[in-house]
Amino acid sequence: MDDLPFLLKSSLENFYTLVTEGPLDRESRAEYNITITFTDLGTPRLKTQLNITVTVSDVNDNAPAFSQTSYTLRVRENNSPALHIGSVSATDRDSGANAQVTYSLLPPHDPQLPLGSLVSINADNGQLFALRSLDFEALQAFEFRVGAADRGSPALSSQALVRVLVADANDNAPFVLYPLQNGSAPCTELVPRAAEAGYLVAKVVAVDGDSGQNAWLSYQLLKATEPGLFGVWAHNGEVRTARPLSERDAVKHRLLVLVRDHGEPPLSASVTLHVLLVDGFSQPYLPLPDAAVAEARADPLTVYLVVALASVSSLFLFSVLVFVAVQLCRRRRAASGGGCSVPEGPFPGHLVDFSGAGTLSHSYQYEVCLRGGSGTGEFKFLKPIMPNFQGHSSGPAEENPNFGFSIQ
Repeated sequence: MDDLPFLLKSSLENFYTLVTEGPLDRESRAEYNITITFTDLGTPRLKTQLNITVTVSDVNDNAPAFSQTSYTLRVRENNSPALHIGSVSATDRDSGANAQVTYSLLPPHDPQLPLGSLVSINADNGQLFALRSLDFEALQAFEFRVGAADRGSPALSSQALVRVLVADANDNAPFVLYPLQNGSAPCTELVPRAAEAGYLVAKVVAVDGDSGQNAWLSYQLLKATEPGLFGVWAHNGEVRTARPLSERDAVKHRLLVLVRDHGEPPLSASVTLHVLLVDGFSQPYLPLPDAAVAEARADPLTVYLVVALASVSSLFLFSVLVFVAVQLCRRRRAASGGGCSVPEGPFPGHLVDFSGAGTLSHSYQYEVCLRGGSGTGEFKFLKPIMPNFQGHSSGPAEENPNFGFSIQ
């Protein structure tokens, strides 16, 4: 029984007991084959042997142990639900029910992590099935702990950390930040005609929600009003003049720029730039873009109606003023009593008399009507005193002294 943790102990003559010398560990050795030899003291000595098999029974003295203290699993975004993303494994050195392991998800440290809606674990084999499609842009990584417990009494358990990394897929097209493409009036870039080759016209700014090469962007000029006049730098989106401008170049230019990522397959977006060539930034007038001109001419009927309304209003106001002036004139004449003083003396002047003979008259007569009680001699109205055609003769103009004007 050399090197065996057993000992024969005699309590009575020819009576022996097999006892252990120390604790037995079933996980180190579960069975012992012992041969006991008995020898007498005679001559010759006779002996006999006894074979004993000792089986060490198990007790639940070992907790389950994971193959790794932490696991890192990777899953591609936009995965199908119930996708197997990986497994954890734990073993127990005990036997029987003491070695049967069950797996479970432990509550996460972050209470805001909806772990129950993200992953599940098979209690029997430790397989981890994602419960829903994962989005890299919303959740790039998350971690949780899994537990493994045996079925002994009392049950022993252990735990391990699981970290899930969501791999990016090229599911986001580039998004253009500038110039804005929101359907409003287009933004026009002004370029002086004195610009030399390499003049910076504009810079297309775009972003991609993906990562890695899926977010690497390149720029390309797809279409231009005048090919060869402008160019786009592939890596930074800068739009520059490719040659000096000339007077023969058109005033307005439209550029179509393509922005593409490096994913597989690549996704792209396009942006339109409007460029206006000007003689200088200080010129007082710049032609309107086509959209603004179209908007200004969209409803000429409204302009006509406004003009017509203004004309009618002005005519009505003028008529009212004339009517008021006439009424005031009549009231003033009525208040003055119609009295007029007519000077007897002739007023010479250089007026033409068409009294019938066609000759120049040498005498004129004015009728002065003064406002009664005014005390002033200001003239109010001027009216001609028609000649007396009674007894009209075809004589010279001097014979018709009654032709003239009166101030009233």
